[in-house]
Amino acid sequence: MTSERSLLIPSPPITTTLDRILWIPSFADLSKPARYSPITVSAMDQPNPAEPVTVTKSSSFRSLSIQSKNSSKHSVGEGNSTSIDGYGRSGSKSVRYGSRGGAESDGFSSSQKEINDEEARFIYINDPQKTNDKFKFAGNSVRTSKYTVLTFLPRNLFEQFHRVAYIYFLVIAILNQLPQLAVFGRGASIMPLAFVLLVTAVKDAYEDWRRHRSDKIENNRLASVLVNGQFQQKRWKDIQVGEILKVSLNETLPCDMVLLSTSDPTGVAYVQTLNLDGESNLKTRYAKQETLSKMPENEDIHGLIKCERPNRNIYGFQANMEIDGKRVSLGPSNIVLRGCEIKNTTWMIGVAVYTGSESKVMLNSSGAPSKRSRLEIHMNREILFLSAFLVSMCTIVSICAGVWLHRHRDELDYIPYFRKLKFYANGTEKSHNWSGLGWQIFFTFLMSVIVFQIMIPISLYISMELVRLGQAYFMIRDRRMYDETSDSRFQCRALNINEDLGQIKYVFSDKTGTLTENKMEFQCASIGGIDYSGGRAAFPEEKGYEVQVDGQVLRPKMTVKADPELQQLLKSGRTTEEGKYAYDFFLALAACNTIVPLLVETSDPSVKLVDYQGESPDEQALVYAAATYGFMLIERTSGHIIIDIQGEKQRFNVLGMHEFDSDRKRMSVIVGCPDKTMKVFVKGADSSMFNVIDKSLNLDVIGATEKHLRAYSSLGLRTLVVAMRELSSPEFDRWQSAYEKANTALIHRAKLLRTVACDVEKNLHVVGSSGIEDKLQEGVPEAIESLRQAGIKVWVLTGDKQETAISIGYSCKLLTSDMNQIIINSKSMQSCRKSIEDGKALSKKLMATPADTHTGGGVEPVGVPLALIIDGTSLVYVLDTELEQELFELATECTVVLCCRVAPMQKAGIVALIKKRTEDMTLAIGDGANDVSMIQKADVGIGISGQEGRQAVMSSDFAMGQFRFLVPLLLVHGHWNYQRMGYMILYNFYRNAIFVLVLFWYVLYTAFTLTTAINEWSSVLYSIIYSSLPTIVVGILDKDLSRKTLMRYPQLYGPGQREECYNQRLFWLTMADTLWQSAAIFYVPFLAYRHSTVDGSAIGDLWTISVVIIVNLHLALDIIRWSWITHAVMWGTIVATCICVIIIDAIPSLPGYWAIFHIAGTGKFWFCLLGIVVVALLPRFVLKVFSQFLSPSDTQIAREAEKFGNTTEFIRSEVEMNPPL
Repeated sequence: MTSERSLLIPSPPITTTLDRILWIPSFADLSKPARYSPITVSAMDQPNPAEPVTVTKSSSFRSLSIQSKNSSKHSVGEGNSTSIDGYGRSGSKSVRYGSRGGAESDGFSSSQKEINDEEARFIYINDPQKTNDKFKFAGNSVRTSKYTVLTFLPRNLFEQFHRVAYIYFLVIAILNQLPQLAVFGRGASIMPLAFVLLVTAVKDAYEDWRRHRSDKIENNRLASVLVNGQFQQKRWKDIQVGEILKVSLNETLPCDMVLLSTSDPTGVAYVQTLNLDGESNLKTRYAKQETLSKMPENEDIHGLIKCERPNRNIYGFQANMEIDGKRVSLGPSNIVLRGCEIKNTTWMIGVAVYTGSESKVMLNSSGAPSKRSRLEIHMNREILFLSAFLVSMCTIVSICAGVWLHRHRDELDYIPYFRKLKFYANGTEKSHNWSGLGWQIFFTFLMSVIVFQIMIPISLYISMELVRLGQAYFMIRDRRMYDETSDSRFQCRALNINEDLGQIKYVFSDKTGTLTENKMEFQCASIGGIDYSGGRAAFPEEKGYEVQVDGQVLRPKMTVKADPELQQLLKSGRTTEEGKYAYDFFLALAACNTIVPLLVETSDPSVKLVDYQGESPDEQALVYAAATYGFMLIERTSGHIIIDIQGEKQRFNVLGMHEFDSDRKRMSVIVGCPDKTMKVFVKGADSSMFNVIDKSLNLDVIGATEKHLRAYSSLGLRTLVVAMRELSSPEFDRWQSAYEKANTALIHRAKLLRTVACDVEKNLHVVGSSGIEDKLQEGVPEAIESLRQAGIKVWVLTGDKQETAISIGYSCKLLTSDMNQIIINSKSMQSCRKSIEDGKALSKKLMATPADTHTGGGVEPVGVPLALIIDGTSLVYVLDTELEQELFELATECTVVLCCRVAPMQKAGIVALIKKRTEDMTLAIGDGANDVSMIQKADVGIGISGQEGRQAVMSSDFAMGQFRFLVPLLLVHGHWNYQRMGYMILYNFYRNAIFVLVLFWYVLYTAFTLTTAINEWSSVLYSIIYSSLPTIVVGILDKDLSRKTLMRYPQLYGPGQREECYNQRLFWLTMADTLWQSAAIFYVPFLAYRHSTVDGSAIGDLWTISVVIIVNLHLALDIIRWSWITHAVMWGTIVATCICVIIIDAIPSLPGYWAIFHIAGTGKFWFCLLGIVVVALLPRFVLKVFSQFLSPSDTQIAREAEKFGNTTEFIRSEVEMNPPL
């Protein structure tokens, strides 16, 4: 049975997974007429489609809109979903999280309606010239690179200037080029922006060069293409739509192609879609019987394929083919996609239908949606404040300049600061750059903007990118987040939200494969109403079940616990009623599946292992269980299966198969048995199986089976029900006729096929049920407890049934015995509203319940922990309705929320429920394709590299191997990243503002002429060399607390949730401190030299060196962990500044030649430096000491405890922490 987890399907499924298959009789039967034509049917080709879901994509490859169909009465794809054409243009309908759109829509998806000629593409088989001349399809050359030599410069600059700050600095540089506004040298003014643009452009160019190289290798690979009746080697980029290709074993498909024939006489081919969706299990694809026997080398093949336009739906395909005067339908089982590898099949031949950029893999080649960190959003708010402060300073300067000009209007012709007239040798006079008082004020304002431009820190952006890169490096290299079982390291797929990991308040987690291992193990079974749960593992000396085939011993690759009583019962045959039930039960497990048995070599040449490959871990576990009990599946073709039953090989003809789909929640197979009878075996979820079981038969068995199912679920086991019945010849003929009619229908094909399946899956008698364990991952209970102590609420969203989810909740300590559970299972909106109101009333009552505080017997109102448990059906009536707010109020009062039987879009709806109503940060973690919607909806999305492919990983911001790694990721790296980045942003604001304010103070004493004492090159180098490197190093390496302390005390995660490291209060305190320090830097030298003859350039050098020393000492006061790198960068920057000032003053062509040598040779210079340091930093130092002594934060308490951490007293004590929010 497939896992009860649906894949994220980019658009509605179109038709059957497996199409009609001819049964090839054995040679002994060739003389007999074949009475039956075995047929295989499936509604959907997906590994785990337990929950109905329809997914559409908008015009952006990066965005997904998903429509769940949990309660739809229509077939898949008929819901209220956004429609798309072949190239992804979206409609206008809004997405609904409530999963009710399908039942309310009358529209049809492309899977149910006939392809119009205008919407179809026509492909002439083996005639690429006619095909492409008429329709001009895309070639097979692919291009993942963004730029060419001609487009790199304009496009890269266009992309970079999406940052508004870059446009601001460009405007400043342009203004400085105007003669009236020139303050700095024209080259110096453009240098900071040019440097930032150049660094980013070099990085982008290198990345794109790597993409170009990869494209070149891919496009020049060789494939076998039919040319003039012979298969010849041809480059991939030269393949055209309509050409016939031959792909051999272990080769990769160069394009999307419809299968014509394979090396298997039944037309089956096995492919691995690892490069497409990340799944390593084999998938089966089939050629149509009309083309099976055609060999292109020996005969001409001509026909016409009419198929849908290119689209992103990798699980759907709708087409029909006209060949030899026949018209046959094609479905997803008849197409193999680019990037798949052919396995266990010698060769396959097909015709190219989608090539290059129109292939499905290329249409799906997009990353996760871009996200912005919370800190960066808040940073933009502070930049607006700085912009307002900048405008205020410029306004003050321009107004004061206007007043000064007005007061000295009679002296403007002669004073040295500003000359209104320009005198010539012949005695003539002309106006010297004078445009009137109003224009002079305006020009002064613009010149002020140019002089004070670095108030908006352009270097902050590149500093943040470098710091995030360094943080990502250390996260990736963290050995404590390395998973040995999957050999996978932590992956940082989004570099722009590292700091968000330190502010998470809600964690939304999938269950299967995320909290559990998704490695299914058969544990017990209820057969004929009898519970067989006494399984034990085989002893080392026991070899387990094995069979002899052609002189070789075959053993299952995996063994499961076996119940000795049940084994003995099976060996005794079908002599008893219990024996018959057991025989039918394990025959159903071995036959009713899509498992492919593969032989694996061992060190002993006479022994081979049977490896069961399938798309679902549940199916694999059931087939391994059947093999352990003596029902070993050893061969599967499209027409028959061979099962070794207690040492006797038996052949069962596969007459038809209905694979699992998310509407029926079951699968069935019709087999022709060796005794000439026909039986239909069905297995599926109990919620759907008991609706098709004949309850007038075997009431005792049904009652006992239901009782055992409840017991298995309470143990956290995944359960399936097995049923069967015999088919008479007339029943089979009716089914076959109905199927052929449905399969050839061009409208509502999927719906008709489901109807055919439901007609045969009825009046069944129950055989038994199975219990499969999905074990918890290592360290999950401890991880959840740590997250809870950190003030993080963990919500589990799963597709499993309620009993299983509750049991797992207890196992992982998500639920505890002292919690009161509020369970909502409603079938209507009125019932749902009443349940929520009752839950809120209970919550208020329990919150007011006095509880013993164990502090001397006193009592005080203490809230009793609550757990909310709600199913997907109830969410249908809550999400997107007026009940959303009611559910939100109830859920936020609960310690734990557990959502069962939820569809993928409902998972995203739950995340949206919190995001829309709170400012709290959310994180979603999952491992399957049905988790992609919530991963992309949350502020931070994490994918688990698990057993269900890599769809979740490819759509995530971060990826890791185990759920337990979430603890060090959040509590350690998240804490560090947030603390570092918050401090770095404030520090960058500070170091730029202090430099600007020094210039501002100087302007006030130079008649507001905006002349600067600081050399223009020092102004340029300040943000690039003088002060940028220390903050980057500290942002990467500094640690306010050790890993050990952060892991021991999860409460230390609270400062990030409370935004203690970056907030408006800290911003304004930083600006106030900046104002004081800038005044100290300016006025100490000003007062010392005001009556001296030192020129402006010399004192400007003193101010430059003073600013650099102060900002570095300011940073040094806040560094917690010093290393040799920190020391080298910190003090090396000060030395480098002094060297640069000396070099600049040693250039005769620059102003201030030799100024530093004049001023530095006096003792006053050095006393000024010392005085500046004391006056500027002493208030900060004193306030810091008193604040930490009188009102220490959690982090400061823990840091003090670390300092004395070796004492026994501290080890035995408990650090008092502020309660988490």
